[in-house]
Amino acid sequence: MNRWTYSITTQDTEQSLCNNANSRRILYSLPTESCRMPTFKNYPYRAQDPIIRVVERCIYMTSLDDLSRRLSQFAAERDWDQFHSPKNLSMALSVEAAELLEHFQWLTEVQSNSLPKEKLDEVRSELADILIYLVRIADKLEVDLIEAALRKLDANAEKYPVAKAKGNAMKYTEFD
Repeated sequence: MNRWTYSITTQDTEQSLCNNANSRRILYSLPTESCRMPTFKNYPYRAQDPIIRVVERCIYMTSLDDLSRRLSQFAAERDWDQFHSPKNLSMALSVEAAELLEHFQWLTEVQSNSLPKEKLDEVRSELADILIYLVRIADKLEVDLIEAALRKLDANAEKYPVAKAKGNAMKYTEFD
């Protein structure tokens, strides 16, 4: 069984966690038979451990960076950068999001949660298109998607505290 091993110490900084895997003590290792990069889903203290979130972000960023480089190369080889302005890419993203929406239009909640294999394959393809355009826009605007998402998640956590938002679909402006 292949294993990625990561060690986490509270003394490590985000920079050393991202750049210096050899200097870490091993605290947790996990099997990664079916994935290229490790996750820490089964790490028992994941939710309470901010260092794990940093490591996960560094790992995931690498994979987004790889995708971004491949997409840039793909567009450059075809001389498509001339068409890939943020405006054009955002319009293409919107079109792809609408195509995703088409797959769920008129389905019940139950049906939308149990798509047949053929439909799921089509949805998977639309999600890939959305991700591709999103990553291209972020590349063009030099936006770190992971950092932006983490900041947005932190902002949403403040807007939607568990005590007020749990099981509640109201907008934060409607809370007492």
